[in-house]
Amino acid sequence: MTKADIVNEISKGTGIEKITVQKTVEAFMEAVKDSLSKDKNVYLRGFGSFIVKKRAKKTARNISKNTTIIIPEHFIPAFKPSKTFVNKVKTYVK
Repeated sequence: MTKADIVNEISKGTGIEKITVQKTVEAFMEAVKDSLSKDKNVYLRGFGSFIVKKRAKKTARNISKNTTIIIPEHFIPAFKPSKTFVNKVKTYVK
């Protein structure tokens, strides 16, 4: 499902114009990105959490050049679904 599909589904379900729904969805995504970039997690009860994870420093190898490089510690965005979300997917996906 793409962002356009989500906008269409919400528009059909609520009767709100697609352009308004699209602006709302994009504003939501921007708010999540801004919050995570400020190291603030986003919690949506019954859905899940958008969190920032810390990746430790590690050594990696370039096999073709036979060299090693050090990848510094860094942060990445992640999503952790709620238990109800996980249970619903387990029930319906086959």
